[in-house]
Amino acid sequence: MRHYAMPLSHLLLALAIVAIWGSNFVVIKLALEQLPPLAFAALRFALAFLPAALFLRLPATPLRNLAGYGVLIGVGQFGVLYLAMRDQITPGLASLVVQTQIFFTIGLSMLLTGERVLRLQWLALAMAVLGVAWIAFHADVSTTPLGIAMVLAAGASWAGGNTLSRAAGKVNMLAYVVWSSVFAVPPLIILSLIFEGWTNVSEAVQAADARTWAAVAWQSFGNTLFGYGVWAWLLSRHPAATVAPLALLVPVFGMGASALLLDESLPAWKLQAAAAIIGGLVLNLWASYRQQRAR
Repeated sequence: MRHYAMPLSHLLLALAIVAIWGSNFVVIKLALEQLPPLAFAALRFALAFLPAALFLRLPATPLRNLAGYGVLIGVGQFGVLYLAMRDQITPGLASLVVQTQIFFTIGLSMLLTGERVLRLQWLALAMAVLGVAWIAFHADVSTTPLGIAMVLAAGASWAGGNTLSRAAGKVNMLAYVVWSSVFAVPPLIILSLIFEGWTNVSEAVQAADARTWAAVAWQSFGNTLFGYGVWAWLLSRHPAATVAPLALLVPVFGMGASALLLDESLPAWKLQAAAAIIGGLVLNLWASYRQQRAR
């Protein structure tokens, strides 16, 4: 029998994952000090595929679905996110703006399935748009309009990945993420060689220190394998309405870790933008919950 209240041990596990996903933006920034963005993304997904693929069976879903998810998440989400975080947006704001993927996901559902958007969800979208616009209004050398647009594009790609993972049906999500990663590697390598150059990439890889390689490993094993694996385990034991709301803490941990570890400033306007975007996410979640209860 499933319960709506998680045991303390499960709650602590969920909070640990959310903390990992939020603080991961700081880890990305540290790795980008030495590695070119696209090469970094290729390394991340290569390590996410091997050696884990040796222990996880290929999920029973069409290869085109796996390939589409791998390209959207690997190139569209993280490739673009890494490019933006190199010098176009701060880690804290990136962790916040990319959460707009929820609204892109809703938009795709409207287009593909005719899903009806509730009035509260329109209000939630308006709040999130206001928050992003407030960030753009305060754009400076550390967070540019281009950086905001790139992270929004990363969020849209994430939404596309969400749509494909739903279409995959009931599969082992950890295996799904691992096996889809192999499809992200070739296009990332090709794009890296074209835009970053073999010489720059090879020199950066050879010069990378232990901290940088630890950041790459953390992306692959901590963020991807442990994070997705345990999150899927929690979702298999508790209702989504119990587990999913905890993901709203990702930008909180992201902005907090960036302020604590990278000295990213948190002026009033950033907190106001965060309140608008996170408030919109909470309102959207509440609207979805009410709709499920009504059904």
